[in-house]
Amino acid sequence: MKRIYISLILSFFCGFSGICQKQKNTQRPNILFILADDLGYTDLSCMGSKYYETPNIDQIASKGLVFTNGYAASQVCSPSRASIMTGKFTARHDITNIIGVPSGEAWRTRNRFSKMLPPEFTSNLPAKYITLPEAMKAEGYTTFFAGKWHLGGKGFLPEDNGFDINIGGWDAGSPKGGYFSPFANPKLPDGPKGEDLQMRMANETVKFMKENKDKPFFAYLSFYAVHEPIQSTEALWEKYCDKAEKMGISEQGFAIGQRLPYRLHQDNPVYAGLIESMDDAVGIILKKLKELGLDKNTIVIFTSDNGGVTSGDNYSTNNAPLRGGKGNQWEGGVREPYFIQVPWMNLAGKKSDVPVSGTDFYPTILDLAGLPLRPEQHNDGVSLLPLLKGGKIADRSLIWHYPHYGNQGGDPTSMIRRGNWKLIYYHEDGHQELYNLKTDLSETTDVSAKNLEKVKQLHTELFDYLKKVGAKFPQKDPEYSEEAEKKYQLSVEHKIWPQLEKQRKDMLSPIFDPKNNWWGSKPTND
Repeated sequence: MKRIYISLILSFFCGFSGICQKQKNTQRPNILFILADDLGYTDLSCMGSKYYETPNIDQIASKGLVFTNGYAASQVCSPSRASIMTGKFTARHDITNIIGVPSGEAWRTRNRFSKMLPPEFTSNLPAKYITLPEAMKAEGYTTFFAGKWHLGGKGFLPEDNGFDINIGGWDAGSPKGGYFSPFANPKLPDGPKGEDLQMRMANETVKFMKENKDKPFFAYLSFYAVHEPIQSTEALWEKYCDKAEKMGISEQGFAIGQRLPYRLHQDNPVYAGLIESMDDAVGIILKKLKELGLDKNTIVIFTSDNGGVTSGDNYSTNNAPLRGGKGNQWEGGVREPYFIQVPWMNLAGKKSDVPVSGTDFYPTILDLAGLPLRPEQHNDGVSLLPLLKGGKIADRSLIWHYPHYGNQGGDPTSMIRRGNWKLIYYHEDGHQELYNLKTDLSETTDVSAKNLEKVKQLHTELFDYLKKVGAKFPQKDPEYSEEAEKKYQLSVEHKIWPQLEKQRKDMLSPIFDPKNNWWGSKPTND
């Protein structure tokens, strides 16, 4: 009788343990990862913009931990995105430039007349890596991707890298059909004419969350916004034209940088409208999280893949007080909005000044979800859970390797940040710049000559790492012509700059009309 009694007790507890285990699994936190494209450090109202309006994204910042020294792993998109997926710095995974941009001798076709030929680089996300979504899926998470991928085509798409569902992710790096349907995207069926792409992404994400609300999910929403071509509705353009007028429109909109003109002000009404559309889409998702009762168990992360575009592309924004923007080696090219909201942690109003990277999301998400870390995969990332808990992480260096010329005027460089010090190595001539970011956030004063020992220390650490991972470097172009480069630079100053000033004034004019039904946002009835 005693044995029967004990047997019943053991059966009960075994059964109860199974139930507990089941509850534990179903109570694992959901992850909502939101990635903007080309959104600058100060392109949000919560990060200091007086022109752009982002109340919904601001909510994430206000409820989460704001990393004031949060960085993308690269100043351009594909490398940065690969680092989020792999937890590796760009020199290690070798996707060092925008996939599709020519390298080697093919770089000459860009007619930039550069001194060096950039090296060849890996053009897809290598299958040998266990990506973040693959690691999540292996632990029972349902995985979802929506938006921009740009990490390879057939055989290297989101569904080939751990995502159960892929809505809109393919090899293109921009919205080929623009921001209003028809989208010209083989992974995204067209909606009604004029449907907003950001709203479509939001609605697809909401649909996924509703269908998977009873099991843990990893939703990765990768907006195409605010990448070029910048487009908005007439109503939003008008709103931000009026706002620019009230704030005061400066006579001069651009200045000449080292290679290209750069935008001096946040006063582009079309870009502002595109930011608001993305923010509205985020608002829809946050509202639905609450309605579904998922907000208490869903970690929300928001960041961008590189800096805002001050030069090149659509010359859309200004990242002051940071210098430069997308494609550049300065802070404006790599420092990003970087927010992590964990509902069961008291993070509201808190900030961290510790330098962190896009490589850190992989181990941090695993740690927050209670899943085993994979240090053999996320080699360069560290879990930020200690910082979220109010503690510390070990001192380490952040490294960037961009041996290319940016479409936005950047130089072939490698960089290292350790503590407050940032060293930039220029591959064209080997010169180096050193900045103390604590006292010189805008990188106005190179202090390398006064800190030779620090330069030597950082240079050694940087190149020891690059050598260790087999980094590739640019080579001098034997066909380089100084005369041709000077001629190109004169055309920049005397042709491109005046054109940009005219376009800016036209866009801020009350009679501005893009003559295409506002990029298809006002479809005709035919």
